[in-house]
Amino acid sequence: MVRAAAAQVRANQELLSKLDSHGGDGDHGTTMARAMNCMEKAVEDDQSSSLQELLRSIGWAVMGVDGGATGPLFGTFFMSMADAAAGKDALDANGLAAAFAAGLAGVQKRTRAQVGDKTMLDALVPAVDAAQAAADAGGSVKDMLRSASEAARDGAERTKSLQARFGRAKNIGEKSIGQPDAGASSVSLIFQGFLEGVTTHA
Repeated sequence: MVRAAAAQVRANQELLSKLDSHGGDGDHGTTMARAMNCMEKAVEDDQSSSLQELLRSIGWAVMGVDGGATGPLFGTFFMSMADAAAGKDALDANGLAAAFAAGLAGVQKRTRAQVGDKTMLDALVPAVDAAQAAADAGGSVKDMLRSASEAARDGAERTKSLQARFGRAKNIGEKSIGQPDAGASSVSLIFQGFLEGVTTHA
């Protein structure tokens, strides 16, 4: 899942930076690519045999990436997922949905942004909600990730019509309307990668 998510983000690095250039620094794709490299290295270096420690290592690695709020927010997502994975060797659909919810809760403690503010939360919140709904309905991990991926994609797409209220892009006001948010797009790509990773190894 992690490697497939990293591959998705790297394959779309230029697009993410292009989206970020509308009011931002234009470096989101580069920052996310570095974060994905750090994430993969954390996986390669991990010798703990502990899911919690693996997620914690990923979180610390991503959190240390320079580039505004990107590293801290995405790093917090994985760090908070680690807390939900304590004592577990693997996660079923319910466990993974709970870990995603913990990740979202961690991110929400670090930002005042809400759905509708044109940030990563516009994709992350619906993705986590869809994951929980699919798990509650008895879906498999693959079913749950498909629902989460579709919800994240739709959420990122909806940011096209929103005016940015956070980050540098808020400074351009209505001119921020018309392009998807780069952070929300990254969330969508990560969940798409999670789904592809599970599908490939099913």
